[in-house]
Amino acid sequence: MKYLLLNYILEPTAWPMEPSAPGSVFHLALSFILISLALLLAWKLRHLGEPQAIRLLTGLGILLFCCELYKQLFIYYIENNGHYNWWYFPFQLCSLPMYLCLLLPFLTARKRALLFTFMYQYNLLGALLVFAEPSGLMHPYWTLTLHGFFWHGILVFIGFFILFSGRASSGNDVFLKTTALFLSCCAIAAGINVLSRQVALPPWQDADMFYISPFYPNTQIVFHQIAERFGISAGNIAYLAAIIAGAFLMKEISGAVSKHCKKSVKMTRHDLL
Repeated sequence: MKYLLLNYILEPTAWPMEPSAPGSVFHLALSFILISLALLLAWKLRHLGEPQAIRLLTGLGILLFCCELYKQLFIYYIENNGHYNWWYFPFQLCSLPMYLCLLLPFLTARKRALLFTFMYQYNLLGALLVFAEPSGLMHPYWTLTLHGFFWHGILVFIGFFILFSGRASSGNDVFLKTTALFLSCCAIAAGINVLSRQVALPPWQDADMFYISPFYPNTQIVFHQIAERFGISAGNIAYLAAIIAGAFLMKEISGAVSKHCKKSVKMTRHDLL
């Protein structure tokens, strides 16, 4: 009965589509629109005070949670006919802001600052890379495809909002902490990958969280070739090292930008007084 009820709700949204290729007009146009809107809104809202910023990001966390719940139900009931595919377990790098934004109201100011910086350094980077190579966003259904694009558009907004509002730290000590958090999440992802291998039922795939499965070559471009030539572990280590290097570059960028934006925020607040 429950299965039939959910099918009745979800089936009207199962609009089929021919998945677009990376570099298509659909990909480039939608990416441009979403990133432009994210940048514009992040800049417009950069003066929000701490309570308002926390409410905004928590609200986005709730929105992301609702979107993910829809996606999980759709894949389970519509695509896989009541079977769970661990490949879509919600613990990729770009899934983390959903959890982190929901945690913000319950944390101290210091811990919130750490999560702000993490979402800027690691999640903004990840979202921008997904827009550059969007193969994982293309589904045979409109709702799933749009879900993926809008999800990463929200992540771009969150990252730039944190940057423009001066909430992204550029300190080396904070970078070490965000990287430790990233590596901790990698350890959890690796555990999920191994566990899912034991419980996934054929023909449904086991998980590849953070794209560091020890059972398959890394699926990301360049690192897939490294894995095929030098082994799966080498491909995964190179992939994680590249992410950390990219996050370090984001940290360096935030130094100059945050300094300028903090001056702008202070001047605006002074004028309002």
